[in-house]
Amino acid sequence: MNRLGHEVLAAVLQVRSRSLQVLLWQRAREPQAGHWALPGGQLGADEDVETSVRRQLAEKVDVRHLSHVEQLAVFSGPDRVPGPRVIATAFVGLVPSDNDPVVPADTRWFSIDALPETAFDHEAIILRARDRLRNKLSYTNLGFALAPPAFTVSALREIYSAALGHRVSATNLQRVLSRRGQLTPTGQTVSPGPTGGRPAALFRFTCRDIRITDPFAVLRPPNARR
Repeated sequence: MNRLGHEVLAAVLQVRSRSLQVLLWQRAREPQAGHWALPGGQLGADEDVETSVRRQLAEKVDVRHLSHVEQLAVFSGPDRVPGPRVIATAFVGLVPSDNDPVVPADTRWFSIDALPETAFDHEAIILRARDRLRNKLSYTNLGFALAPPAFTVSALREIYSAALGHRVSATNLQRVLSRRGQLTPTGQTVSPGPTGGRPAALFRFTCRDIRITDPFAVLRPPNARR
């Protein structure tokens, strides 16, 4: 009787330099040495999957920077890795845009729109994580996990635009999120930029725990068919 291996993997996502990026490390050993992989490793005999993935991530990124972690899916294709069969439980981890975690020399952030050569089925896992994030930004308050504690609507628009993959109207975004009770004014402002103008109001997310705010909502790209 063949024993199945079980690993945990994490697609850690962050909006950096106006693009949605994923954290990857470069494999030094075969199989697929030189390919870029999601952080993770074997499930410990005395661990549940979430405990394991948090332990694995502590080796690649300070877990204190993670604002949200959730299970994504189980990947169980018989040939997903060479050799003995290994099942993967994948997670999504989100890092706020104002954080810059220290990572090892073999680890880098990559734009999801320009991935390097990835190991095994990790590209499919990354794209599944991207799609999960985009879906949840439509019907939950998950934007809190990508945004800093306080932000202008213009800055929040840039975060949503990067995460969703299409340009978002700041006016529409503020209207939608305010209608759902997601935004609260801080009472503070930031000074205008070099081009002048009025000081911009600062907001925060009303709740920093995941909540369904509109189960039927979809944030569509401009001119998308309804």
